[in-house]
Amino acid sequence: MDRGQLADFLRVRREALQPSDVGLPAGLRRRTPGLRREEVAGLATMSTDYYTRLEQGRGPRPSRPVLSGLARALRLSDAERDHLFRLAGEQPGPPPGPPSDVRPGVLRMLERLDVPGLVLDAKYEVLAWNPLAAALITDFSALPPRSRNLLRLRFLTEGKSELFGADATQEFAREAAADLRAATSTYPDDPAVKQLVDELLAGSPEFADIWARHEVARPQTLCQTIFHADVGRIEVICEILVVPERDQRVVLYTTEPGSPSEQAIRLLEVIGTQKLTTRS
Repeated sequence: MDRGQLADFLRVRREALQPSDVGLPAGLRRRTPGLRREEVAGLATMSTDYYTRLEQGRGPRPSRPVLSGLARALRLSDAERDHLFRLAGEQPGPPPGPPSDVRPGVLRMLERLDVPGLVLDAKYEVLAWNPLAAALITDFSALPPRSRNLLRLRFLTEGKSELFGADATQEFAREAAADLRAATSTYPDDPAVKQLVDELLAGSPEFADIWARHEVARPQTLCQTIFHADVGRIEVICEILVVPERDQRVVLYTTEPGSPSEQAIRLLEVIGTQKLTTRS
């Protein structure tokens, strides 16, 4: 264990974080840069005294659960997490689970897009979306957090044909299942990943059939047809941008310029998530 380097690493990473990065209010009087020690300790579910001793280079060797808590609290990337473990004299194991925090820069990019876009983690949880994505797929803000998952929507929702299109989702289903299998290898100890797989196997014979093929892949692009209740058939190309340090994907739903699908997206920009009704 390199106590001096561990102490410096913890201090530098703490000072690099802003309260808004971890969902804390900035407050009026903040004399130190970044987070306070007690804030990191609270996020890591450890005592402030213990964390202070670690940052001062005089603490005992931290356990693996303590190191995992610190990695979460300090929003460390996988590489930074591995470095933290090695400084503490531990061999890094598999990451505990897919990170759920989205970088502020990615959120700003999402807001400025003129195409539907959303951010997925490795188990297809929808972490962030722009208004056009809500208008195209579904109003994610109206769903409970647990239901904001494209795999649950695809395989376990009664109205899945309305969300994804009745005749053009087989490729998405296969690639998403293959992607989820890759996630089970990356996060073998994450209960949320295992629970999702078990739920899909129990609730969808279609998923169980695809899962039995043992396909493993990370999709890079995907063509898809979406049938929208108000604007009809939309042909989209899903461009996938990877955020490697978060193991997240930014999915952009693009269309051919000048096509009827592009016109439909522009109409959705006006309609939003409201439902159109016909007067009798």
